[in-house]
Amino acid sequence: MSSPSPPAVLDVDLRPGKPPMLGVEAAGDAPGWVAQHREALRRAVNDHGSVLVRGLGLRDAAETGAVFARVGNGLMIEREAFASRRDYGDGVYSSSTWPPNQPMCMHHELSYTLEFPGLMLFACLSAATAGGATGVADASIVLDALPADLVARFEREGWLLVRSYNDEIGATIAEAFGTDDRGAVEAYCRANAIEFEWQPDGGLRTRQRRSALLRHPVTGRRCWFNQIAFLSEWTMAPEVREYLVDVYGPDGLPFTTRFGGGDPIGEDVVALLNDVYEANTAREPWQAGDLMLVDNVRTAHSREPFEGPREVLVAMADAVRLADCSPTVEVTAR
Repeated sequence: MSSPSPPAVLDVDLRPGKPPMLGVEAAGDAPGWVAQHREALRRAVNDHGSVLVRGLGLRDAAETGAVFARVGNGLMIEREAFASRRDYGDGVYSSSTWPPNQPMCMHHELSYTLEFPGLMLFACLSAATAGGATGVADASIVLDALPADLVARFEREGWLLVRSYNDEIGATIAEAFGTDDRGAVEAYCRANAIEFEWQPDGGLRTRQRRSALLRHPVTGRRCWFNQIAFLSEWTMAPEVREYLVDVYGPDGLPFTTRFGGGDPIGEDVVALLNDVYEANTAREPWQAGDLMLVDNVRTAHSREPFEGPREVLVAMADAVRLADCSPTVEVTAR
């Protein structure tokens, strides 16, 4: 008996400044087309870090969920969300609630957790009238472009995420942890190496130290993998930061980041990180029906400001454990 032939290689279009793109004709059956070409799609992501598939004609959450389930190796339930999402069930979510006029800077999804998605899946059901692209950037190229002394410090210390949960801004305790039961939240924090402190008003403040650099679990490539810039107070619009500091105080911001040893990360460092990301960003405006697959360890992603209605659905798949990615700082639960 002859061995099965390897999956076909898809003809991915590679152009400077654009994400890898694939034009297809799904003949009105996107789930069927994806099921037939699953291994070739995953190979394209492995080869290029991301791929934007145009021509599937995705129309609604049910069809999109079927496509996501056929591509991913198990869709994940989000924990420790930083902003609210609509939950469509079975691991399918809306994109994060974030002001349309503000960018969501480059980041790797859930890079502050002990188990994070290896594959991100995005589907555009309705494209914005202007802006709103999901940009991508190669994490190894970004790492090589950063100053060596800064990389060395983050490699040595890691980074620290500090969060203050309340019911007015960002994800609530229940949205982030899947419960508002104090005992369950505390158990989750202890199991996931998160320091926590309940506030007199019932809010919660947490701190978690993580590696800023990892090795890809399959290829071993060193990757700049974190949300240091995105979750920094200095990435907020100045008027938003000033308002939040005035209302909650400098220690009560919904989130901010520090060096792993606890020192503040200056506005200049955050600006440098965002400049390097921008210099290495590939972008393509969404069209309704598009699908984008992103290797979450190798490739950072962003969301640009937009005008008009925009509906992009998201799923997280292929769970990866931090411990399997050669972290540079030790994680210990308390």
